[in-house]
Amino acid sequence: MPEAAPAPSSGDRIDRVRLSLVFLPLATPVGDGTAPPGRHQSLTEVAFLFTEIGTVDGCRGLGFSYAKRAGGPALYAHAKELAPQLLGEDPNDTGRVWEKLARAGSSAGRGGLAAQAIAAVDIALWDVKARRAGLPLAKLLGAYRDAVRCYTTLATTPVAELVDNAQKAIAAGVGGVKLRLAQPDPAADLERLRVLRERLGDGVPLMIDAGQQWDRPTAHRMGRVLERSNLMWLEEPLDTYDTAGLAALAAELDTPVATGEPLTSAAEHARLIEAGACDVVQPDVPRIGGVTPFLRIAALADHSGLSVAPPFATELHVHLAAAYPRATWVEYVDWLEPLFNERVEVHGGRAVVPDRPGLGLTVSQKAVTWTTDHIEFTETA
Repeated sequence: MPEAAPAPSSGDRIDRVRLSLVFLPLATPVGDGTAPPGRHQSLTEVAFLFTEIGTVDGCRGLGFSYAKRAGGPALYAHAKELAPQLLGEDPNDTGRVWEKLARAGSSAGRGGLAAQAIAAVDIALWDVKARRAGLPLAKLLGAYRDAVRCYTTLATTPVAELVDNAQKAIAAGVGGVKLRLAQPDPAADLERLRVLRERLGDGVPLMIDAGQQWDRPTAHRMGRVLERSNLMWLEEPLDTYDTAGLAALAAELDTPVATGEPLTSAAEHARLIEAGACDVVQPDVPRIGGVTPFLRIAALADHSGLSVAPPFATELHVHLAAAYPRATWVEYVDWLEPLFNERVEVHGGRAVVPDRPGLGLTVSQKAVTWTTDHIEFTETA
């Protein structure tokens, strides 16, 4: 892609970039829903790359990305190579800056760690824009709603505990619950779903996450069985990169097929959408490269009449989902709460868009203590 010419300068420019590598310890180890049955590994911490951007006009912005397993130090290392190229740039030129950083790191690829490192910068730049305007990010993007339907994902636990956790979540204001299918015997999973639906009633939205564990015949067979469960969606029934298999399944089932979380670029999501491989698109903004590529994905999804349901990082995704014109959901996850001084408000089945400027987030003292490395780049006189 030819390099875009700089737009007329706003008069502001980036004069400071600070990067931090933070390891968030999880209060309770979390099972890995993507592992094959019988080989689930506990997740005990999540690595975060934080980017703080400052400008000569005194504006500030905060962005972040993450690696739930291996990759945190690699994100940080790639960002350190890119960060000096931000100095002197107009912070308003989000699209051009994104392309500049993508070109600079092109030998590392257009997705994966390269995109995730750029995401922390891109999110910070959008935070700068919204703070400068005195608006929440959702309002800057053009909000359609001030609260977004939210669901929680239930841990794989004994059925009595599963039902109890679901009831507590609904009582706390969450709008729906997602059940991971993780039993070696599919009949055991179906029984857990039956009990959960019976105890919660037909009015509570339920989702199923198969965690990319099935082959094509199993996905079709289980999909047909699950049709009678009145699900909001069936998530990741096949490998997310099995576009042809997902398209065939989505065409067969009345139950909406949801996928996209593991993808790390707008181009990968475009192929998914163009193939008719899902009904609910699930782009994870820090994985795909930030707000800038999310907006490209959202435009494609809207054109195709699809729902959008970004997973994880509720603090960020509530803004993006609120600015999407069609049906949206966000996953309510409280893991990130210790990193920030603010909390996501949830009531009436919805996560509330904060009225604070930008993302509405500030880094907590706990996050500072969990920082293992940091570096700052500044303009030289």
